[in-house]
Amino acid sequence: MSELAKILLVDDNPKYLKDALPFYGYNVETASDGVQALKLLNKNHYDMVLLDVMMPNMNGWETLNAIRTSKKTELIPVIMISAVNEEQKIITGLKTGADDYIVKPFILPNLLARIEAVLRRANRQKTVEKKSDLPYNIDKKPLLTSREKEVLALAAKGESNKNIAEILVLREVTVKSHLNNIFKKLNVTNRTQAVLLAMQTDLIDN
Repeated sequence: MSELAKILLVDDNPKYLKDALPFYGYNVETASDGVQALKLLNKNHYDMVLLDVMMPNMNGWETLNAIRTSKKTELIPVIMISAVNEEQKIITGLKTGADDYIVKPFILPNLLARIEAVLRRANRQKTVEKKSDLPYNIDKKPLLTSREKEVLALAAKGESNKNIAEILVLREVTVKSHLNNIFKKLNVTNRTQAVLLAMQTDLIDN
């Protein structure tokens, strides 16, 4: 899969990834901003877009929104890349339609693993029904308790563990315990994955 994957790297400073990714079997083309990226996406086929957030002319959020509102590109996998490590912004990116989100500075093996995971999901989704590629059986959804649903819903709004504890009148360690139980039931490893999965299904209200 990776030997044939064609990636559009949208970044005003693309040299590092432009040089590195071909060594791992990816065919990489670049665009310096969102405007150029949309022109390329309209003309060519890509298996994935790596999209930087901070760019001139048209930033990553605007570009992602344009990608998701076009019939030609609405299903293409997009991984956002940002120097901003703010949970609320990550949640906003996922709600806008990003498939994953990685924060700079990152180690290359981490990004490579995310690329492979997103491409695998995209490939499977071409041959199965929408929502079938979940970490659990869609016909046997994990049973979250009402409290776990409340915690997950607040996490989806970008609330910190401390804020969730205050809102629900719990100890912060109890919130962490609820989140760990949620991760196990959803077969995910972190809050971002749990929120993304919850928004893809009807586990909680978006």
